[in-house]
Amino acid sequence: MNKIFETPLYAFESSPDQSAPTPVRHKVIVVGAGPIGLAAAIDLAQQGVEVVVLDENDKVSFGSRAICFAKRPLEILDRLGCGQPMVDKGVVWNQGKVFFDDRKIYEFNLLPEDGHKRPAFINLQQYYFEQFLVERVRELQAQGAPIEIRGRNKVEAVGTHPDHVKLEVETPEGSYTVEADWVIACDGAGSPMRAMLGKDFVGRVFEDNFLIADVVMDADFPTERWFWFDPPFNKGQSALLHKQPDGVWRIDLQLGWDIDKEREKRPENVIPRLKAMLGDDVEFELEWVSIYTFQCRRMEQFRYGRVIFAGDSAHQVSPFGARGANSGLQDTDNLCWKLKMVMDGTAPESLLDSYDVERIQGADENILNSSRSTDFITPKSQMSRLLRDAVLDLSEHYEFARPLVNSGRLSLPCTYDGSPLNSADALNGPARTRPGSPCPDAPLGDEFLLSKLGDGFVLLTIDADAPDEIELDGVTVKRLAVSVKDDPTMELKRRYLGDATSAVYLIRPDQHVAARRDSYEENAIRHAVLRATGKE
Repeated sequence: MNKIFETPLYAFESSPDQSAPTPVRHKVIVVGAGPIGLAAAIDLAQQGVEVVVLDENDKVSFGSRAICFAKRPLEILDRLGCGQPMVDKGVVWNQGKVFFDDRKIYEFNLLPEDGHKRPAFINLQQYYFEQFLVERVRELQAQGAPIEIRGRNKVEAVGTHPDHVKLEVETPEGSYTVEADWVIACDGAGSPMRAMLGKDFVGRVFEDNFLIADVVMDADFPTERWFWFDPPFNKGQSALLHKQPDGVWRIDLQLGWDIDKEREKRPENVIPRLKAMLGDDVEFELEWVSIYTFQCRRMEQFRYGRVIFAGDSAHQVSPFGARGANSGLQDTDNLCWKLKMVMDGTAPESLLDSYDVERIQGADENILNSSRSTDFITPKSQMSRLLRDAVLDLSEHYEFARPLVNSGRLSLPCTYDGSPLNSADALNGPARTRPGSPCPDAPLGDEFLLSKLGDGFVLLTIDADAPDEIELDGVTVKRLAVSVKDDPTMELKRRYLGDATSAVYLIRPDQHVAARRDSYEENAIRHAVLRATGKE
């Protein structure tokens, strides 16, 4: 059995802050060293922002927990400098199959088009994910980046002020007080930070429970997502199977609402359920077992003054659809460039209001899709079950019915339609790259577009003229000039031009489209930059 989650990765060490005569002020403190907190810290440190991560633990998460990481978060991780090791270790997959009772009714491909650097998904245990992030922190520290992780530093109290946040921190050597200009709370679904500020979730808790079991076994199942409705081994319920690295398989089994959770987690009750699914002759070992309840909830706001919430501390969705960690990584991707600009004085503090607007939209999208998945997976009436089963039967033979099957709409990035940072669309181009959209990847010879965009403001010109660089109110916009001739597959044209013959895109640091036109027009682009930075 893998013991990585038993090894301290950021063991407690005394900090000079503990003996300082007055509280030390830091630029940013991140509370929580899970995937979202570490990603936020890395993002800020790469931009030169001094950041301290506080975590009450000193090691990676116990159990695999989040395992499915989608294409867009992998692209974000590439910019954070740790995407490749995760893809190398992870199990890459694009295919899925849906079963009803004892028969396969159809299969699907989540990335049916070519020309992307990253796959639709990888499966990777959360403890590996966190390990790679910690290793990236160590790399940055070796390069002199201003980033620090403090293990066994538990935040016990929070005091908010107009120009800073004060934290009381408990350690094995006693407590100390520290201050920060800004605090990012990434301390999980149970978020003590949220409780200390007197905030709560709004939303739904669904009346159902699911058993998660990570099983170590040799099995010849393909590298696909398999989902069963009403399988013979779990009648009247559902089941899910995923492959992970190191011969670990994730199995989810629906249990129903009225159960004794502690009793159901005991090996003597889990193992018979798994044998019913896998067969008595399959040898396996339990690595981790948990039970979860579907919850689709969020905070009413994600920002409260100088405390900003991200990831599960801000919102919760059911695990089916892989929306938790994936949406949390998009939270920090949206937040960090804005926070950096505000701290530098190149954008007004009101720019952070757009984090609330855009990521609440993202959370609401996830909650809507997750709620619909839950209602389909767990019908609440006999009539709902009859309708669902009829859809499943039709899907076996008729393609039109398959989009109605909802075994967990899988994670997709949010398009920020209506964002205050968007300029009016001035290109009759593809809908997928309209303002507010995340940039889709595209091949450029032996390279890919997203790798060239980087993590700053970019003026992407496709067969169009423009200045090589624009300076405006402290913001630098660099030009990336490409041509449809750079891509013989014509995917660049299909994704960014459509019927147009040229295009100019203003791309934000999080690689979302802020504006697009068919040609460069100085005044329009300057207004688009001001709008994208919250100044207009």
